[in-house]
Amino acid sequence: MRRPKREIKDMAEICKVIDECSVCRMGLCDKGSVYIVPMNFGYIREERKLTFYLHSSKVGRKMEVLKENPHVGIELDCRHGLLPADKPCSHSYCFASLIGTGRAVIEEDAQEKRKALKVIMKHQTGKDFDNFDEKWINAVAVIKVELQEYACKHHDGTN
Repeated sequence: MRRPKREIKDMAEICKVIDECSVCRMGLCDKGSVYIVPMNFGYIREERKLTFYLHSSKVGRKMEVLKENPHVGIELDCRHGLLPADKPCSHSYCFASLIGTGRAVIEEDAQEKRKALKVIMKHQTGKDFDNFDEKWINAVAVIKVELQEYACKHHDGTN
C-alpha cells in the first residue's frame, strides 16, 4: 500500500467499513475485457476470512462470464466527502474502501442458498428472515466469493 498510514488492519474497523456499504462492485474479466457489476451483498467474517454473498438472475452476461472465469475482484466504498482547499490541486477527498480478490462459486445447494440469502437480507435490512419461499430460492442464483486477499483503507483528512 502506497500510504500505509491509511491502511485499516483492525478487523472490527474493516467490518465497520463493510457494514456502511449496501452495494459492492464485482469486477470480472470477459474475454480480456473488464466487466464491472454493482450488486447488493451480505458477508460473513470468520477471524480474518471474509466471505461475500451476492444474488443474481440465473441468466445473463455476468453468469456466463463467471462460468468461463470465476476469478473476481470486489470493491466497496463509503464515507465520501470533499476536502476543499484554496488551490485547485490541493483539494482532497475523504473515503473508506475495501478492495479484494477471490474466486466466485455459484451455490447450487438449496440450504446454502437459503443461508446466503439470509445473510444478504440481514446486511441489507438489519432484519432476520427465515421464511424464504422455495420457489424464490430456486429462481435466483447465489454467488459466493471467499476473498483470498484484500486491503481496506481510509482517508479522513487527518491521515
